[in-house]
Amino acid sequence: MIRRLSYLSRATKSLIILAADFVLLPLALWVAIALRLDDWRYPVHFSWWVFLLPSIIAAPIFIRFGLYRAVIRYIEDKAVLTIATAVSLAVIAFVAAIQFFQITGIPRGSLVIFWLLATAIIIASRFGARSILRQLAPLSQNRKNVLIYGAGSAGRQLAVALRTGQEYEPVGYVDDSLQQQGLQIGGLKVISNAQMLQWVESKKVDQILLAIPSASRSRQIEIVNQLEPLAVEVRILPGMADLVSGEVRLADAREVGVDELLGREPVPPNKELLARNIASQVVMVTGAGGSIGSELCRQIIKNQPVALVLYELSEFALYSIEQELSQIIREQGVQIAIHPVLGSVQNGMRLAAIMARYHVQTVYHAAAYKHVPLVEFNITEGILNNAFGTRSAAAAAIEAGVESFVLISTDKAVRPTNIMGASKRMAELALQAYALDSSVKTRFSMVRFGNVLGSSGSVVPLFRKQIAAGGPVKVTHPEINRFFMTIPEASQLVIQAGAMGGNGEVFVLDMGSPVRIVDLARRMVHLSGYTVRDEKNLNGDIAIEFSGLRPGEKLYEELLIGDNVSGTEHPRIMKANEGCLTLDELEQSIADLSVACVSNDSRKIIDVLQRCVSGFKPDHDVRDHLCEFS
Repeated sequence: MIRRLSYLSRATKSLIILAADFVLLPLALWVAIALRLDDWRYPVHFSWWVFLLPSIIAAPIFIRFGLYRAVIRYIEDKAVLTIATAVSLAVIAFVAAIQFFQITGIPRGSLVIFWLLATAIIIASRFGARSILRQLAPLSQNRKNVLIYGAGSAGRQLAVALRTGQEYEPVGYVDDSLQQQGLQIGGLKVISNAQMLQWVESKKVDQILLAIPSASRSRQIEIVNQLEPLAVEVRILPGMADLVSGEVRLADAREVGVDELLGREPVPPNKELLARNIASQVVMVTGAGGSIGSELCRQIIKNQPVALVLYELSEFALYSIEQELSQIIREQGVQIAIHPVLGSVQNGMRLAAIMARYHVQTVYHAAAYKHVPLVEFNITEGILNNAFGTRSAAAAAIEAGVESFVLISTDKAVRPTNIMGASKRMAELALQAYALDSSVKTRFSMVRFGNVLGSSGSVVPLFRKQIAAGGPVKVTHPEINRFFMTIPEASQLVIQAGAMGGNGEVFVLDMGSPVRIVDLARRMVHLSGYTVRDEKNLNGDIAIEFSGLRPGEKLYEELLIGDNVSGTEHPRIMKANEGCLTLDELEQSIADLSVACVSNDSRKIIDVLQRCVSGFKPDHDVRDHLCEFS
């Protein structure tokens, strides 16, 4: 019979609650009078309808306060205040009615008792019904046990939110505070870090939620590093600034971000350097729809340019970034003109016309083909876009009188073993040659850095997809390592480095220590809640397989060609002093490359690149194979 109540309609349940209130309030009044007089016989001093008066008065007040609209199963603790307020108003109205009708015989002291009893009974009826309905509700067969890291306000709200659903069951809290440890909060015990492993095993914890939005980024990264060996899925609540509603929900929790995967905190940017080449200027970004280009646009918008020109070959990518930036501008209420322009960087005449039309002062050249194996199999297109495209963009900037031109380069340009790296070094050489020309007024600078986590070509989204599919996670080589940085951090450093430029300088970003790809894969597997299957753990969840180095891929990357490097005003930006070609030498090499590209002669392209690019050593077996396709 009781189980059938959970299947009744909302209207029927509301009527049942209303009927219960009509019975409970007269009962509370009778008990209050009996307690006050110490006489449990039926009072004969006033008419029977007086007992119905509290229910008649309370009903419209309760309806106005929404006591019959609330879904009892999901009612929260803060509803206590609403119920107490509604009952208090009903009691006040009842006292006023007694005075109005001049009803005698009701002791004044009993009214206080009635108020206390009515409040307690109405609250108990709601939360008692909530408890019954939750027990009767069918539970999901795949209900996950969740451990909440943080027993503060956010953690407690999250536990309430989890209990109202059918998918998650909170089993306890973890907190660093010694005062909190050992306490019971809402029926859940607070444990220490040292007890986590035991609880993860004994309670069969499926997920750990970090509910410490007030913690600094470094502290969150430290906690993630502690949790990684547990092989439990970790999700993180956003910071306090993002929880503007004041309510904590499971939907707010996100998976571990790329900066937490790196295990280090980004260096705060120098705001003066960020704004130097952007504030109150007209800025252009080529490749504006790409991973780096789009983040550059977001950072540029924050520094209040007069206008931002988005130059992009892909129509969809251009549309997406234009819509996103326009939304940001509307929300912030700033006056920044956005000019979306479709075009190829190989079209120098169009670039020059666009730069002149909008009076561009600063250009960030992010347009490039960056995927090593694809460029290796499309040599001619890689050279045309990366080398010739950069040269066209630089020449257009000179013609249009652009003040500053910043090339986003790569660590793969240093002693490259692949065409992509060699083509980016040719792009650097073109800018360095132009910088040697005293008649050129445009300042050229290059910023060289390694891989960015989360970009379109990054291993992170690929690994996540492979983990979600149950594995295996594929790594090319057990010893391969790379320098890594987050997209926002890299973009901010690019802007700051470009602001320092004299002319023709190569800036190198300090990307910390290189990270082994297999270690990153293992970390991602663990933080997704799985164990790695290998010879040490044959019963693990997900295997890591080694597929072998791809064409043109190196085991490790470098950021400097030589050892001649100096510091700058930013602790994470260095300045490299490297050899380059004169403008005459560059033009001769470009002419030779142009002939080779027109005839689609991959062997000739590689020969020219070897002549110009220091340390370029392509895989000859790969080269012979690729010549059949390019």
